[in-house]
Amino acid sequence: MGDSLWLDALSPALDLGPTATVRVRAWHESRLELADGGTHYLLAFAGSSTLDRAGASYPIAAGMFACVPGACTVDGSRSGTGTGTGLVVTHSGYRGLFQLGGPIEDAGRLRYIDGCTDSLLLGPPVLGDPCLNHLHIPAGTSQSRHVHPSVRVGLIARGEGVCVTPEGELALRPGLAFVIPADMLHSFCTRDASLDVVVYHPDSDTGPTHEDHPMLNRTLLRK
Repeated sequence: MGDSLWLDALSPALDLGPTATVRVRAWHESRLELADGGTHYLLAFAGSSTLDRAGASYPIAAGMFACVPGACTVDGSRSGTGTGTGLVVTHSGYRGLFQLGGPIEDAGRLRYIDGCTDSLLLGPPVLGDPCLNHLHIPAGTSQSRHVHPSVRVGLIARGEGVCVTPEGELALRPGLAFVIPADMLHSFCTRDASLDVVVYHPDSDTGPTHEDHPMLNRTLLRK
């Protein structure tokens, strides 16, 4: 496991990579201004917050998520609408589609390794683009050791477990944000409780292309 921090300790921002393409921050009962020049992935952890963008305001409750291109503000302060906390992952130089959803469900909709399940919360608009996933790990799971070809940034939404790496074990509890570097060997394990993790991926190997997408595929030309 790379860096791991509780949301209330995630300050200043954590920059990932030599060119700082990915930046990780948190709001903790505070107001966070997010600049233009990239896309912000928001993961609401607790309480209630407000997202302000392009002259409109959106309430955000625990378990909700968003993809916000360009400048915006997320406010979880007492002077705002509530006392919310959450995680922000900013992907510089990329412009995504504005989306707001959630809260996350009890389990994922897709099968994953070792009996785990996964839901694609925010899919890539085009093949290769970033995405956001909800990983559900049932109680009593011991995952197979594995790696990912790119960095992973996650937030423990609920439950408990451990992440096992060659460096040791990291206890996972709600409110913990973590970074798994590319190609780091790891696995998640649970005992009596299940574990739910929301995970940001900076890339994808599935998604629409100009030659393969639903609008094109379901357009049947007739003479």
